[in-house]
Amino acid sequence: VMMENHSYDNYLGMLGRGDGLRLDKHHQPLASNPDTEGNVVHAFRMPTTCQLRRRPSNAWNASHISFNGGHNDGFVRASGEVAMGYWTAEDLPFYYSLARNFVLCDRWFGSCLAQTYPNRRFLLAATSNGLVTNGPPGSPAILAPSPAGGLIFDQLDAHSISWKDYASDLPTAGLFQSPLADSSKHLASIDAYLADAASGNLPAFALIDPPATKPGSEENPQNIQVGEEFVSRVIQAAMSGPAWKKTLLIWCYDEHGGYYDHVPPPRAVKPDNVAPDIHLPADQPGAFDRYGFRVPAVIVSPYARRGYVSHVTHDHTSILKLVETKWNLPALTYRDANADDLLDSLDLHHQPRFLEPPKLAAPAMVTNPATCKSGEAGTIPPPGAVTAKKTPNPTRT
Repeated sequence: VMMENHSYDNYLGMLGRGDGLRLDKHHQPLASNPDTEGNVVHAFRMPTTCQLRRRPSNAWNASHISFNGGHNDGFVRASGEVAMGYWTAEDLPFYYSLARNFVLCDRWFGSCLAQTYPNRRFLLAATSNGLVTNGPPGSPAILAPSPAGGLIFDQLDAHSISWKDYASDLPTAGLFQSPLADSSKHLASIDAYLADAASGNLPAFALIDPPATKPGSEENPQNIQVGEEFVSRVIQAAMSGPAWKKTLLIWCYDEHGGYYDHVPPPRAVKPDNVAPDIHLPADQPGAFDRYGFRVPAVIVSPYARRGYVSHVTHDHTSILKLVETKWNLPALTYRDANADDLLDSLDLHHQPRFLEPPKLAAPAMVTNPATCKSGEAGTIPPPGAVTAKKTPNPTRT
């Protein structure tokens, strides 16, 4: 289940497990970025669980400005003060409970420094095939021809391995043409997912998509509580179903959404020879030879290693590598051929530690629903979040 637009530090930086935000003696984050005037914007807890409209930005240019050659100090210059905001366990109790009980991956990066559709393309094809933007509806970003190596769905079909995209409204499979050739077989609703999980009839591979045209994906300006409640239903359905004993579920995010993260994305294997569709000098230079910023990711399974934090470098093509490893399928591009297969997070040699699923905290939407409205995030930045640039004393004459 892949959600939308949040960095690791933005969601799990205050978890106290894994490589999160560094804290001072008062348990306040030390992270900061300068603004365009040289003022220092410190990391701050978001005033509400609602977000601003259209800020921060996850676009190619904003992401590369934020990265700034590996300094990770351009987030505020790219997107404004809101980029330094974060949430806590009080805001996201289910997610924090999930990350404390199962395997936390603190080196899971987006597949490229770009928006949703390019990263979701990597999930399906281990390449964005040159795409760097979402593009308007009807653009080449949607229902595009498959790249040269095809999609993971093509490999599953070729070997009669069942799969479905359970979509709230817009399926990720719709980013390419081929999966929709037999939509009645491969596309289903979230209600169908819940029913299949309850009956033990889930396919071998399932992709679960949150709402894209209404609140529930956690993209700005939404109330993030709505998406947390959606994920809790998805995961609780998997854990309580009869197929739990042979299930592996991955919770992650397509990209960072423009929010700050302190770990610079490392170099990555270029998936192919397709260059990014950018235009210099108007666009920021770059290529598909670097990961995007870190995103939250947790491995949920009876076979998850208890108490384990994975520091292995992963991106969305690690999901493809896991599928390819399990069913002995060929790689789609150089990226998934060189990806880690996630098996460091599992213990397949002993009795599963989580056959009896742990009791997870209820989502905030159930226990403490917010009263804010989408787009009304409160005062950004809150008082005390900005230290004004010091000006030199005037010279006395």
